Amino acid sequence: MTERPAPAKNIKKVAPEERPRVGAPRAIADLMPDIGRAAFRKFGFVQSSVVTRWPDIVGAKYAGVSAPESIRFPAGQKAGGTLHLVVASGFAPMMQHVMPEIMERVNRFFGYAAVAKVAMRQGEVASPVAERAPPPKNLKPVPVELGDSLRDIGDPELRAVLESLAQGLANSSGLPKIG
Repeated sequence: MTERPAPAKNIKKVAPEERPRVGAPRAIADLMPDIGRAAFRKFGFVQSSVVTRWPDIVGAKYAGVSAPESIRFPAGQKAGGTLHLVVASGFAPMMQHVMPEIMERVNRFFGYAAVAKVAMRQGEVASPVAERAPPPKNLKPVPVELGDSLRDIGDPELRAVLESLAQGLANSSGLPKIG
């Protein structure tokens, strides 16, 4: 029969936990940096928060006639970029007059001078998403014991919100159903 060779006497066995790591973990971005870069350059990266919060940034009046398309920065920089806007037909002269204010608002949103120029093109602008309609009034009245405590509140807005909450609690039939 075949015999196993005898182990070498001067080889030290190392436990798996004590073995030194050959290489440190590396980020995928370091391994393949050009994959995402090409796509972002092609389409002009716009932070999703700028697009979704455009009405909050520039106001409802200007958001109704314009939409951000992309922000392009000089190579290797994150400041001094060009904001590309799509503007509805006929509103470009008005938007051109308020461009300094729009640049200021966008830069205030970013927290630094991210935008130095604005480029406009005419196009169709999707109307901003309408705010959700308030839920329908419940048919059950507010319980008397809750109504008395709400009458002492001086702020009418707060009182209306608390009354709505009380109505919702009074009309609920248990825990809310999710999904």
